[in-house]
Amino acid sequence: MGQSTAEGFNLSHPLIAELQHEAEVTRTVLERVPTDKFEFRPHEKSMTFGELASHIVDSYTWYDGTLNLEEIDFATAEYVPFQAETSEELLDAFDKNVVAAAELLAAASDEDLMVEWTMRAGDQVMFSMPRIQVIRSMLMNHMIHHRGQLSVYLRLNDIPVPQIYGPSADEGQPPE
Repeated sequence: MGQSTAEGFNLSHPLIAELQHEAEVTRTVLERVPTDKFEFRPHEKSMTFGELASHIVDSYTWYDGTLNLEEIDFATAEYVPFQAETSEELLDAFDKNVVAAAELLAAASDEDLMVEWTMRAGDQVMFSMPRIQVIRSMLMNHMIHHRGQLSVYLRLNDIPVPQIYGPSADEGQPPE
């Protein structure tokens, strides 16, 4: 693992850079999730604040199964989602998971990233695509989607929303 087909370049390099950039931004959002609001739920169909934040943190552990397995079968997989009890536990797990995800990506060769990966539930195949596509769509984009939801939870609780891809209504406005 970790070898490149092009001298000095590996497909994992831009993935690692993106993971690290998005993780920095994500941490600024997670830092604002207060333990005393973990049970807040904006709608009966929504996750609680704590569940959503924990889901984001947990998504970084999925790099292991994506890069070390060729499929996941929800009919047989034993998965217990991470659930933080405090903001501190949330951030500690996040930091650990980001480092582990980046290390897994750094060890992946171009060939590893092109291996077909499948998500299924028994006989029902949900999708099958190269690992690199799973990383971009199911890992990174999935996390970014939920981070956007988390920023709404912040707003609904009158907690300042940090800059994400530019100034927010709460901070980072250019001077007039």
